[in-house]
Amino acid sequence: MPAEMEPNHPRGPGSAEARMLRRAVELKRVSRRTFLIGAGSASVLAADMLFTRRVQDDRRVTRILEVPDDFAELYYPYASWILFPGYKTGWEEALWILNALRGSLNKRGRLAAVGYSNEGLDIDEVVIAVIEHVRAHNLTTLYFYGHSFGGMVATQVAARLRELHGVEVAFILLDSSPASRHDVLDQSWFEGVVLLYESGFRFPTVLRGGYELGERMLHKNERSWGQVVDQTLEQLSPIAPSSVLIQSESAYIYHFEPSRFVGKLGETKMAFIGNPGDKTVDYETARDTWSLTFKANMASDDLRTDGARPEHASPGWSPFIYRPVIDKLQDDLFPLPGGGGKMTAF
Repeated sequence: MPAEMEPNHPRGPGSAEARMLRRAVELKRVSRRTFLIGAGSASVLAADMLFTRRVQDDRRVTRILEVPDDFAELYYPYASWILFPGYKTGWEEALWILNALRGSLNKRGRLAAVGYSNEGLDIDEVVIAVIEHVRAHNLTTLYFYGHSFGGMVATQVAARLRELHGVEVAFILLDSSPASRHDVLDQSWFEGVVLLYESGFRFPTVLRGGYELGERMLHKNERSWGQVVDQTLEQLSPIAPSSVLIQSESAYIYHFEPSRFVGKLGETKMAFIGNPGDKTVDYETARDTWSLTFKANMASDDLRTDGARPEHASPGWSPFIYRPVIDKLQDDLFPLPGGGGKMTAF
């Protein structure tokens, strides 16, 4: 049937105008729907881009992240724990660790963590951020918590604070911290990541997501499949540590030599804790190296975190394993006045 004879196509005078009007109405209806969908999508994208930009701008410099705690601020206003986060540990996870351990750490000091810059790990920046925090709060006592490789950073920062500013750290807690790259069980990742980083290559975030998934699947015995997927996706989030930061952390671990800081910690007390089942860091060699290298400072190396999951440096996941260990160290090494009685936070 010719188009002009079809019932949906008006005939006679003005039929062309009628068809154009109908098409205009349909076009308006489709355009409105398309416009609303497009506008909604654009709004979500713009909000995500704005959030990402804000996060990236905020994390270009190293910052001290504080966790308010009324008990600690009332009883220990001039003392503070400072957490040095481990490899690939972002700002939010550092705060999560502090909150998980709050009931123990706040018995001796306020709570803070170092938020590493996404521009890369820079020890000079970390030292500056810490000393500014010390001066801003008139702190007189510092306790450092070295979470995994953060123990390396805590040790160097403590030595630099004493050398440059005359500030002596009271205590460094080494939680499953490697003393050198030789304590890392899987050496293969150094070969690629560090070499490429020092050659000027930087991993784009999307490529790092695939790298993360592969690495976590290799170590899936330390996590459930749900955790493997969740933690891989977290690395693609704008709040995750940047690929540049992760590569610079790898290079730092690769080149760290603990003997450089022997005799530079003064009266600082140190303690190593860990898990013999650790599948990331060799518990025995790490413990022995720290203990022998810093024999004059090491106050404890026999407390373990058996039962923690995953086995490597997991205070955020297993706080009820870690808190008794921390309580014992604090009570033994830093007893409270009046006979060393324990104080309970309200």
